[in-house]
Amino acid sequence: MVQLDYTVKKPLNREPDLEKLVSSFITTSGGYDRNHGPIPHLDAATHRVDVYGLVKTDLSLSIDDLKSLPQHSVICALQCAGNRRHTMRVKLKEVNGIDWFDGAVMNCKWRGPLLKDVLELARIDVKKDKWKDAHVAFACFQTPCQDDEYYGASIPLERAMDPDSSILVALEMNGKPLPPNHGAPVRIVTPGIAGARSVKWLDRITVQMSESSNYYQQHDYKILPPEADCKEKAESWWGKVPAIQDMPVNSVIAVPKKDSKVKLDENECIEVKGYALPSGAEGPIAKVEVSADGGNTWTNAELLSSDPLNEKGADLKWAWTLWRATVKIEKGRDKTILSRATDAGGNSQCVCPEWNFRGVAYNGYGEVTGVEVI
Repeated sequence: MVQLDYTVKKPLNREPDLEKLVSSFITTSGGYDRNHGPIPHLDAATHRVDVYGLVKTDLSLSIDDLKSLPQHSVICALQCAGNRRHTMRVKLKEVNGIDWFDGAVMNCKWRGPLLKDVLELARIDVKKDKWKDAHVAFACFQTPCQDDEYYGASIPLERAMDPDSSILVALEMNGKPLPPNHGAPVRIVTPGIAGARSVKWLDRITVQMSESSNYYQQHDYKILPPEADCKEKAESWWGKVPAIQDMPVNSVIAVPKKDSKVKLDENECIEVKGYALPSGAEGPIAKVEVSADGGNTWTNAELLSSDPLNEKGADLKWAWTLWRATVKIEKGRDKTILSRATDAGGNSQCVCPEWNFRGVAYNGYGEVTGVEVI
């Protein structure tokens, strides 16, 4: 293997300040980082993506080969499956995983060929009526991982071949080549699906009749039942529970911050801001509501219109929605403000989901606590 340079020696995991995160519809800088190994610096001139498995033509594609295919753009949010894990940890009980607050998400414009077009170039050797049982697996052997020899993930072949799924072999982020920490020179982008499946530093794509066998598909990003409440009990459940694909509808309050002090306006109201995410393929967000009295009454938030990257009419089915609301609230200490989102498919946030061992896919009401109103 070619000797590689790395940005860091250990995995980089960080999230931005929430108020800064929601200041822009497109996350142009300061997005979250989630990695299971060091960040490699790959040479785009020599890097290749191999495509094989249940295909009639094995491929070894250069970055120029990928650029020669029809290029497509999608504006979508990528979200770590562990986003809001901290809330599950403190609101319900301890979970197994690094502590994410509410900022493990980014909304970007991605560009590259459709995964569908790459697979058609390789000529899939699976009958169409079997696509629902087959998988497309992605792998990165470019960096050592904490729990496996490589990083891997997979999605159903049927979804990969649906052009409306907008799944990309991405070469660009926000109009520029991918930066190293977001997968340069090539990554998978899976709109609506947990970020764990959007493999960075992609070097292999395989069509197969089973899920990826990788640790991060089989033992990590899964919603285990509540009875799997410790590492030992979880072992008997990993093989029985499906890997997370679609992420649930969600919303987060970014302003005001927890334990902050805010001043009433002349109408005895405060401004509340945040973001909302649709469930899987059921976007965009249709409604966000905010409550300052424990959920007894709700105020409809304004969904902020956007002209992302000067592209009027862009499809925002997969994107987040930024929102703001003016909410009447009484003066006092230790106030709690709630938010709940509903998407175009009619999916709404629950008050609080069931606890799960890994603390993934938390989508209880958005919540900020400890606010002092003066």
